[in-house]
Amino acid sequence: MNFVSTRGGTAPVSFAEAVALGLAPDGGLFVPAELPDLRPRLAEWEALDYPALAEAFLGLFADEGAEADFRRTVRESLARFGHPEVAPLVRLGEGVSVLELFHGPTLAFKDFALQWLGRLYAGQVEREGRELAVLGATSGDTGAAAIHGLLGLPGVSLFILYPDGRISPLQERQMACTGDPAVFPLAIEGSFDDAQAIVKEAFGDEAFRREVGLSAVNSINLARILAQCVYYLWAALRFPAGERGRIRFVVPTGNFGNVLAGWMVARMGVPVAGFTVATNQNDILDRFFRTGEYRIGGVAPSLAPSMDIQVASNFERFLYYAVGEDPVRVGAVMADFRASGRVELPGIAGEEWASRASDDRAIGDLLRAVDRRYGYTADPHTACGFAWEPRAGEETVYLATAHPAKFPAAMEEALGRVPIHPTLEALRERELVKYPVPAAIGAVQAFVRSHRSRPAG
Repeated sequence: MNFVSTRGGTAPVSFAEAVALGLAPDGGLFVPAELPDLRPRLAEWEALDYPALAEAFLGLFADEGAEADFRRTVRESLARFGHPEVAPLVRLGEGVSVLELFHGPTLAFKDFALQWLGRLYAGQVEREGRELAVLGATSGDTGAAAIHGLLGLPGVSLFILYPDGRISPLQERQMACTGDPAVFPLAIEGSFDDAQAIVKEAFGDEAFRREVGLSAVNSINLARILAQCVYYLWAALRFPAGERGRIRFVVPTGNFGNVLAGWMVARMGVPVAGFTVATNQNDILDRFFRTGEYRIGGVAPSLAPSMDIQVASNFERFLYYAVGEDPVRVGAVMADFRASGRVELPGIAGEEWASRASDDRAIGDLLRAVDRRYGYTADPHTACGFAWEPRAGEETVYLATAHPAKFPAAMEEALGRVPIHPTLEALRERELVKYPVPAAIGAVQAFVRSHRSRPAG
């Protein structure tokens, strides 16, 4: 299968090339040239466990001749998940379930993609015999998941930008307490959007990209989205075939990659009633789905820090499909957005989409309500999803995106208790090592040049 840019200015590439490049040279994002039709496969896939399903689905995108290695990387990427079902679907009540996505090594849904991406990068280093400088930005969970997916790989240096003081202390410790000399958590003054803008500018510098062997871990990388598709497919197959068309997925999302993966599965033929986008007080996506206007606002720190985002990098992939896979229109819309910070796209979302936004006060109320109604402890991001009330006739599946132990201050304030997890408790005694860097492209590029690892081997 080939992969094309959302902006149409890059020749089609293989899966391996799309992963290695991350961002397309024309500034667009890679997408499959054609989405597969899953409908003929669903009956056969119903009996598969999660690793086998992941192999079967992701194998549809493998490069010819690389299928065996591809399947191996998929299965290895799931070996460190702590639940036998990998992503258990927990029934809370009639028509209400939670899809738990926090059983990976860093207790967040990002592990599904980044454990796999680490193994893909390991293969790339082995094949090409040259070093990689892996660059990303995080609002909390991506950085930790990326680091623990790529930890210890020969020839790989990892640089993660994050907004200093705007992620939870335990999220920071997951990045900055590894003791690995090839891991560089870069703390910048500013917001996640500032960090993400620097990453995109670095990838737009073709000479710099070639010089340091730059690769991406952010959800601009297509492998991230494809890996996340699997758990939507897995959840849908837990329901009888006749009921799948009643499923509504309620998805906490900031960068739009998580919910986009589910929507792509629906476009591949899996019947779904709809998607509800759940945000915190940084509500650009909620405003878009309610009004059709996509407009940047200020970023306010919140109790759900992984969604403290205004510029959702995967919105461009959604736009590509929503406008009929027209790269010319995508390019024009994105140019308007860069110039003005806003675009109007009335009617583009369709009836399958809904949204909700919750400020910090509402998040506390929702944490208490979920605890009281269902006896379930959600984290602050997952709690934002419960602002959506289940509809009669639908099967509502709330995505639980992180373990509540990662946010002790918010949990203590809302519930008067703090969940604990041994993985996180072990971090408290370790030395924290971070690198303050100015929020400027030149400063970040200089740091990468001077700290990248020696070539593999």
